[in-house]
Amino acid sequence: MTPPTAPAITEATTIFDVKTFGAVADDKTDNVLALRAAWMAACKNSTKPATLLIPQGTFRTGQTLFAGPCTSPKPITVEVIGTLTATSDLSEYYSPEWINFLSVDELVLKGSGVFDGKGAASWPYNDCKKTGEKCAPLPSNLKFDKVNNSIVKDITSLNSKEFHFHLHGCSNISFNNLTITAPGNSPNTDGMHISSSDLINVTNSVIGTGDDCISIGHSTSNISISSITCGPGHGISVGSLGKRPEERTVDGVHVKNCTFTNTTNGARIKTFLGTVPAEAKNIIYEDLIMNGAQNPIIIDQSYGGKKKPRVASTSVWKISNVHFRRIRGTSSSNIPVSLQCSSTNPCEAVEVADIDLAYVGLPKNTTFLSLCSNAKATFGGKLNPPACQL
Repeated sequence: MTPPTAPAITEATTIFDVKTFGAVADDKTDNVLALRAAWMAACKNSTKPATLLIPQGTFRTGQTLFAGPCTSPKPITVEVIGTLTATSDLSEYYSPEWINFLSVDELVLKGSGVFDGKGAASWPYNDCKKTGEKCAPLPSNLKFDKVNNSIVKDITSLNSKEFHFHLHGCSNISFNNLTITAPGNSPNTDGMHISSSDLINVTNSVIGTGDDCISIGHSTSNISISSITCGPGHGISVGSLGKRPEERTVDGVHVKNCTFTNTTNGARIKTFLGTVPAEAKNIIYEDLIMNGAQNPIIIDQSYGGKKKPRVASTSVWKISNVHFRRIRGTSSSNIPVSLQCSSTNPCEAVEVADIDLAYVGLPKNTTFLSLCSNAKATFGGKLNPPACQL
């Protein structure tokens, strides 16, 4: 899978410093109007490629929309040197995102700065486990909606209220050298959630959150993820898929050279039972290191089920052409390989090869094994734990 080609970063740009537009770095003033004014000038009224600059200092802002399409020469750059902090009053958010880039082509978001979502004040209001589908999502730190041909590099996302990065309807974006941080017990703080997008490349980043380090949602294709340090968190997941009837196929995910430390999962594919048939196919997880991961390799087609033990899956989602290769390290579970597929749509063409995992959990004298259900899998190379008895 070829990584996307993003725009070259142009050095000769016109600088639009948010302080020039009235922004105050006191971590008290709501700077949303100054940020919007600076964006409009950079996006619409520059005769050269423009840079919106957030300089040193701490700038508080409420919900902020950076909307295109831009008419200034491309690319449009946002350089963050200081810190943006989010307001905490949830009644001020009219939709579930804090900073929203909408309909922008050739965006460059870069800098050593921080997007601090101040999530701790909001996490007690996350009631999704209690109310299920009725819960209202909390704001993501950064949403990219219909953003194309872009680069995001070097920035930090801290303590988001919900997702750190949320991509929807995007194409050809490269994310590099990100730092994404929230406590391991913070609810639904996925490092990055990708849906309805194509040609997304995420690399060389450190992600520790209370949910998936990266989750690949429905209607996505050509996703490349490499050199990620994940933990704490729930691993790098394809899914969950099939919760809603409008969800469509995932085709082409490549995860390689990643390290998982004390995560609840490693390489995971998860689907609900679903109501409309779709597929998850052409998925590769390879060259991964597990350090005490609870479920290093897992396909779960009964995701969201409340019955324990869960009944056999009857998911309408079809999983095929999946490869788990060269995965080594340690597992805190005695079942590090679990392929639990649909009885009505068995997984097909699943490869498990060169797996070398050691058990570091308790009790020490338990059996170390692989479990498979409704999975048409082939096992090869070094295998620890042993292959499923198919």
